[in-house]
Amino acid sequence: MATAEESKRRAEALVPKFQFERVLNQDEAGRRINLYGQVDSQPALLVLERAPFPDAPEYLSALPANLRSITNLGNNDIYAWFLGSGGPILQNDEKDKFADFKISLICPCTEKHIKKHSRQGVRFVTETPEIYRDKVRPFMQVNREEGRLNWVYNIIEGRKEVEDVIYRTPLGRDGDEGFLLLPNLHWDRKTIDALHLLGIVERRDIWSLRDLKKKHIPWLRHMRTKLIDATVKTYPQIEEDQLKLFCHYQPTYYHFHIHVVHVMSEANSTQSLGKAVGMDSIIEQLENMAGGEETGMESISLSYTVGEASDLWTEVFEPLKRNDRASLSQ
Repeated sequence: MATAEESKRRAEALVPKFQFERVLNQDEAGRRINLYGQVDSQPALLVLERAPFPDAPEYLSALPANLRSITNLGNNDIYAWFLGSGGPILQNDEKDKFADFKISLICPCTEKHIKKHSRQGVRFVTETPEIYRDKVRPFMQVNREEGRLNWVYNIIEGRKEVEDVIYRTPLGRDGDEGFLLLPNLHWDRKTIDALHLLGIVERRDIWSLRDLKKKHIPWLRHMRTKLIDATVKTYPQIEEDQLKLFCHYQPTYYHFHIHVVHVMSEANSTQSLGKAVGMDSIIEQLENMAGGEETGMESISLSYTVGEASDLWTEVFEPLKRNDRASLSQ
């Protein structure tokens, strides 16, 4: 009978013998892939999953300088995106052909960036029309100032990412109804099941879905049709019913934009309950509201998740929670 050590060595020797035949499945984030093949003429299934990054300082301090084939995918204001490789060098390997790192750089970053990307607790809050009017709207105003939307305006005005734009109405031609479509910075632009595009409007008076009114319904329907048409034309392997359109609330930045995503895309935290609101649902909500053309999304309560390290929690909802507790205790 083989010893435990012999069994271990025998099992370890099987992986290098794997002869690849075809891909069975791959997750949209590219972290896991299922391969079919053979080991010693026997059918075999090999599941590869990216291991967590080691948190050892000696590894992380050396990693950026040792990445190979860093290629810039785009840069806009303080943001830049890259592909890089840390895998084995293959014979006659082409630059970036097998890049295995998608890299984002924010430089110089702010305290807000640090908070957003740090591990933090999450709260589920309800924003009433009154809280929106008195607390959140002023908060949005502050966060639209100080040049924080320069990178968006660079795209709209054709100063940055021009070559990435899939569709746009000519700048200024359609007045308040102009918009454009381009890949989301987090998409690798290769994995179709993970497709993620952004529709960005030209007008600057709509900060979020809160500013949408009944009078905007024809424009929203027109945009929805054009965004879908442009997507399936650019990526013919995708059909119309393989796309979902949604808006975030709260959004990451206060300039109205629409996400266009493949339905196979994994529903991560940015697409889950308390973050994403379907575009069709927004249109239907507006259609069924009682009132005239100026009736809109500012008149309803919205519930969503908010990070404990975010200014929205520390400056708005946490003080409201403290005040509510104080009122109850009196």
